Amino acid sequence: MLLDGLNHIAVLTNDTDRFVAFYRDAFGARSLGAQQTPFGTITFVDIGGGRSLNVFQVHGNTEASRQVPAFERGRLDHFGFEAASIDAFDEARRRLMSMGATDGFVTDFGAHYSLFFVDPDGLECEVVVPSPAPVDVFHPPGTPAPGYAVGVP
Repeated sequence: MLLDGLNHIAVLTNDTDRFVAFYRDAFGARSLGAQQTPFGTITFVDIGGGRSLNVFQVHGNTEASRQVPAFERGRLDHFGFEAASIDAFDEARRRLMSMGATDGFVTDFGAHYSLFFVDPDGLECEVVVPSPAPVDVFHPPGTPAPGYAVGVP
C-alpha cells in the first residue's frame, strides 16, 4: 500500500470562527493558524494523527450555505472521522448531542459503529470506531448499536 490514510480535507465555510469552535468543542481539535490569500482565508485545524481540516472562507462564496440531500451533494457527500477509542467515541457522541449536532443514533455496521452529525455549516459528517464486538457480517444502515439510545448520552 502506498497510502497511509488522509492528510487533510478541504472544506468551505461562511464563518471560520464558528467552524473552528464547533470542532474544538466537539473533538478537541485546535487551530494551527490562518493565512490570508487573495481569495480569502485558509485556516488549518489539527484533527489528530497528523491530519487536518483546511478550512476556506472565500470572499463572496456562498457554497457552504447550499445544502442538498444525501447522495445529491456532488463529488464529496460526507467524511468520517476515526475515533481514537470507544471511550473517545462515547465522549464525542455526548458532546455532539449537547451541541444539538446529532440525535445520538449509533449504527452497528458489524465491524464498526457509526454516528452521523451535522456541522455548523450543514455538512453531514460521521464519527466511526471499531465495534467492541466486531462481526464479519455487514449490518445495513439503521441497525441500532447495542447500549446506545437515541437522545440519551
